[in-house]
Amino acid sequence: MRIEQLEYIAAVTQHGSLRRASERLHISQPALSEAVSKLERELGVTLLDRKRSGARISRRGRELLQNMVEVLEAVDRLRTAAGDQAAGHHVVRIGTVSAATSTLLVPAVRDFRASHPASTVEVLNTQQAEIHQGLLEGAIDLGLVNVLAGDDPPTDLVSTTLVHGHPVAVLPSDHPLAALPEVTIEQLRAEPFVAMRAGYLMHRFAHRLFGADMPAVSYTTDGAELGKIMVAEGLGLTVLPDFSVVGDPMERAGLITHRPIAGDRTAVTLVLRQRRQQHVPAPVRDLQTAIVAHARAHQQSQRASAGTGTVEVASQMA
Repeated sequence: MRIEQLEYIAAVTQHGSLRRASERLHISQPALSEAVSKLERELGVTLLDRKRSGARISRRGRELLQNMVEVLEAVDRLRTAAGDQAAGHHVVRIGTVSAATSTLLVPAVRDFRASHPASTVEVLNTQQAEIHQGLLEGAIDLGLVNVLAGDDPPTDLVSTTLVHGHPVAVLPSDHPLAALPEVTIEQLRAEPFVAMRAGYLMHRFAHRLFGADMPAVSYTTDGAELGKIMVAEGLGLTVLPDFSVVGDPMERAGLITHRPIAGDRTAVTLVLRQRRQQHVPAPVRDLQTAIVAHARAHQQSQRASAGTGTVEVASQMA
């Protein structure tokens, strides 16, 4: 068994195929495939499920992945102790549904980079199902997702509650409805609507809000960030969690605003998720700590401005 064989497995898990892993590692695909096959023969298990669509880590491979990661981290510690400065570099991958990007994620990454200048943060904008799968497979270290009240948390991941909020109507600041204290469902239904694509929580909420009578003119997009841009450009209105809008650069610049939805008291929560593991790498742990700290500060600020009492943030859920 060679260290590079374990690194190859980790690379294929991260990038989703032998081809992409070989490109990142700058070795030929046949050489990479043969190295992995030798390790599989040595261990007597199938580590990768090879399909036409690409290679993914197998069920048995997922069971052994944490052991491989611990070996690679031990090698990194040994190299660091021996004076290998390059071993101090670590890539932390965080998947997000584009929620609270400006208020939580960006400031947390900024703080993390200040204390880990040699590390890299990869932010992957994708859907909740892909985030959960990436966490389980080890391709993603942390995940930011939105959940509605009553949603069951995945039992094989650890969840940390970050921020509680409510869906709001998002509209251009100069829109006539911006002059009202709240927007009704009927008023939303009469406007062009920017919907989130199936797989996002706000897609599910919009269908719950409008029922079978969705707005007649609509657009579909991926994630909150592009949705806010389309609203700012006057293409339509949308609904998003309030914590995805408050403090956003476009809101601060006066391009978009938000209003409560009359009669709707749906609760939505931003949650940080990660896989269960005995040893969490220090960079991952530090980025998690920074995100939780900014969530606490954000929620305290919101509660203070509303004149309410205590804050409930950063609670652990199985």
